Amino acid sequence: MKIGVPKEIKVHEYRVGLVPGSVSELVRSGHEVVVETQAGAGIGCSDHDYRAAGAAILPTARAVFDAVECVVKVKEPQLPECAMLRRGQILFTYLHLAADRPQAEALMKSGAHAIAYETVTARDGSLPLLTPMSEVAGRMSVQVGATLLQKAAGGSGILIGGVPGAAPARVLVIGGGVAGAAAAEIALGMRAAVTIIDNSLPRLRELDVRFGGYVRTLAATVDAITREVTASDLVIGSVLVPGAAAPKLVSEQMIAAMRSGSVIVDIAIDQGGCFATSRPTTHTEPTYVAHGVTHYCVTNMPGAVPRTSTFALNAATLPYLKLLADHGLEAALSNDAGFAAGLNVSAGKITCAPVAAALGL
Repeated sequence: MKIGVPKEIKVHEYRVGLVPGSVSELVRSGHEVVVETQAGAGIGCSDHDYRAAGAAILPTARAVFDAVECVVKVKEPQLPECAMLRRGQILFTYLHLAADRPQAEALMKSGAHAIAYETVTARDGSLPLLTPMSEVAGRMSVQVGATLLQKAAGGSGILIGGVPGAAPARVLVIGGGVAGAAAAEIALGMRAAVTIIDNSLPRLRELDVRFGGYVRTLAATVDAITREVTASDLVIGSVLVPGAAAPKLVSEQMIAAMRSGSVIVDIAIDQGGCFATSRPTTHTEPTYVAHGVTHYCVTNMPGAVPRTSTFALNAATLPYLKLLADHGLEAALSNDAGFAAGLNVSAGKITCAPVAAALGL
């Protein structure tokens, strides 16, 4: 199979679909790889590195799209990239279509087969291609929140870990999945007072054991969310319904009742966000203030640490890409129902039920 890696064009997105080591593995298996010039510059991988791994370097994204059967990216294709796709071509990347109708319609129009990292499912029900970036975003969310709580950043002037004689920040994590657990781990390590809210009692039991009882765990009810949000200094939203739009669990009234200078970080913003006041932001302008509360809703959080993120992502995606390249789309998906769950758009149709329901398509 001929595989192409264009340079990412989303604002301040420096990750890249394949690192040179992944290219080398594919080339050794008999596949061809072409990479847009400077695609890996943001993670310190030069065109020379890619050539040494066996890739050919092409001058433009258009040249890459035109030359290959399969396009490998990191972030969802922007509309100009969707226009470069052709019928029957494979796109393998994050999509997050439930909150992005224009992209969904553009992918349908292209006739391409679009496989979303975030809905590929393992046999145990986990999301192996979403997990690495969830871990990055969860860990990042606390360091971002800690910075935004500083007075110079517009925060309330609270040190997240406190000191003897002064209480630590109260950190609330809504959603105890991979990202939420990663956030709680870092917040606890920074000596914050941490609470996790989740709607799964078995998951809360797991988290209680994992954190040795040092993190408060609460069942997700409107009363519990209201009480904890309004009392917290930093609220991290990490709610995930695979493929679907994130539920709005925190109302505008709850945000308005928070202390001025408090912070929310919405990890779920790729899927529309779980706060009523959330709207997508970029690394160029990452925050805004609503009701006196600083909102951080960057849709590509892991892009801020692109080298870590890219290598972590490649470790997870490469086995699936090799399966796709070795056997072709139909055989690869037919033999692995979890991989097939990643197919979101195919030949002009939405093929993922949660996406279809969210978009009414």
